[in-house]
Amino acid sequence: MFRHSKLRGFVKNMDFILAALTLTAALFGIIMISSAGGENGGKYVMVQCGALFIGIIIVCIMMFLDYEYLSRISLYLTAAALLLLILVLIPGIGKVRNGARSWFAIGSLGFQPAEIAKIVFIIVYSKMIVDNERGMDKIGTVAKLAGCAVLPVVLILVQPDFGTAAVFIFMAVTMLFAAGIGRKFIAGGIAAVAALCPLMWFFVLQDYQKARVLSVFNPESDPTGSGYQVLQSKLAIGSGRIFGAGLYHGPSQLNNSLPERHTDFIFSVICEELGIIGAVLVIILMCAIIVRCIIIGMNARNSLGRYMCVGVAAMLIFQTFENIGMCVGMLPITGITLPFFSYGGSSLLTTMMAIGLVMSVKFKSRVINF
Repeated sequence: MFRHSKLRGFVKNMDFILAALTLTAALFGIIMISSAGGENGGKYVMVQCGALFIGIIIVCIMMFLDYEYLSRISLYLTAAALLLLILVLIPGIGKVRNGARSWFAIGSLGFQPAEIAKIVFIIVYSKMIVDNERGMDKIGTVAKLAGCAVLPVVLILVQPDFGTAAVFIFMAVTMLFAAGIGRKFIAGGIAAVAALCPLMWFFVLQDYQKARVLSVFNPESDPTGSGYQVLQSKLAIGSGRIFGAGLYHGPSQLNNSLPERHTDFIFSVICEELGIIGAVLVIILMCAIIVRCIIIGMNARNSLGRYMCVGVAAMLIFQTFENIGMCVGMLPITGITLPFFSYGGSSLLTTMMAIGLVMSVKFKSRVINF
């Protein structure tokens, strides 16, 4: 009888919809990575499958681990995340890839501490908002919350990794908005960003980063330099038409014209090989996962769980929008991966951890009486 009621409670609180959507997206991504990877496709698939297997275990652990407990140890999580973000900046410890010192190398593999920091930030920032909910209309409270988001952003900008830093900013703003921050603070934040943009352009951004921004408006001005990836991505997307060229038959793979096919530009490969149908399927899957996270947050047993789900949804929204935007030439190339689909063990593990956090909120949304 006890086992039967326990199983019934598990089935009642387990979110099979989110689990099915997550697994479908991850497996779809592995299929596309095998096609986009070319001669190294088998190696990429093995790494991604290993990350998915570990990710499923992490989801199960986090699902049974009370998210309120994670918030209680948020101080230790913060210290660990900040330590990793500092260590990666030290030459000899952190490794440089694509112009940013943002990786720890483990043999031929590696991981980005900023990815783990995303999940820690969602947990910690949710706890901070809950502790300050009653003062969301006071400038002191908002300034404190904004200041706490600045530290990880600055450490990531130093690497420099503007794309990941933007993810943190978007998560913080979205979570504050969900907490009911006053409109005057939102307007002030928009004005501050607008004022900082010229300073960032002239004093912070490097030449190659400026070229990436300008290539969005006129990639043809430098077709073999900063505009090359954008032009090749748009050509791959356009060539797919409705049904695509078919798996493993993408022209960009045969002539090796599109860089980073299996990572940054996996969406371009999907469009090229599966056409509009494949692109729409990817967008529907991502939207369904995001909406499901929001629904679980709306039905959370407390505001802490709600903010955590909002943070996860914000992370997925920004990364999906930015990745697809840069593939179609509407946004600058930042190196942001498409969740579940782009190759990368640390990226997939982070996404699975985020899903595990949402599953924990759902699992604890009702009290189970055994």
